[in-house]
Amino acid sequence: MTTSLHPYSLIVFDTDGVLTDTAVVHAAAWKELFDEYLARRGEREGRHHEPFDAVGEYLALVDGKPRYDGVRSFLAARGIELPGGAPDDEPGTETVCGLGNAKDAHFQERLARDGVDAFPDAVRLLDRLDAAERPAVAVSASRNARDVLGVAGVRERFAAIVDGVESDRLGLAGKPDPALFLVAADRMGVDPERAVVVEDAVAGVEAGRRGGFGLVVGLDRVGQAAALRDAGAHVVVGDLDELVLDPNGGRP
Repeated sequence: MTTSLHPYSLIVFDTDGVLTDTAVVHAAAWKELFDEYLARRGEREGRHHEPFDAVGEYLALVDGKPRYDGVRSFLAARGIELPGGAPDDEPGTETVCGLGNAKDAHFQERLARDGVDAFPDAVRLLDRLDAAERPAVAVSASRNARDVLGVAGVRERFAAIVDGVESDRLGLAGKPDPALFLVAADRMGVDPERAVVVEDAVAGVEAGRRGGFGLVVGLDRVGQAAALRDAGAHVVVGDLDELVLDPNGGRP
């Protein structure tokens, strides 16, 4: 079964997990951070803290969110209160920002060591969009998005990139707030109802729906189709080959 993108003027892609196979890298970096912190805290308190669940807790609490928001969500779920701190806190400082900065350091190390690939189905869809002269924008809550897209070899495929650096500069709220997506559409001069959002995270799907986008596509790479539908996806697909440009929904 296919879904036609023909009626829409702009395609807005989330980055991690949609365009690039970085969700697993982020999940591993979050696990490294939280397991280290929980072990250190448990030793101090004389009690055991369950390790971070790099599937369930990752998807429910941190996936698609800005880094510090992810830290806050996880700590709240575990009943842990920490001061917010400041963005220049040293990585590992026992503040929200310090833990978030440590996560970023773990991610950067893994990215430099292992690299990252673009998903083949994402590259094929970008090829179809190029052939149809249809613009695409990449959006990410991550400050590392441009580096990730560059390492994956697809950064030049996008008419614009709205990332965590831009979000900080403009003071935008993180997903599920639709601000990132709305800035992307505005930058291209396209009304949201004429644009598509493609997201693999529940928070991102909710953001697209709240932003009034004409089509919100949930991409289910990890078996959370029901959660994506519940968050407001108009359609859920298993891979990006199901998104076509033929007005009749057939493959070009």
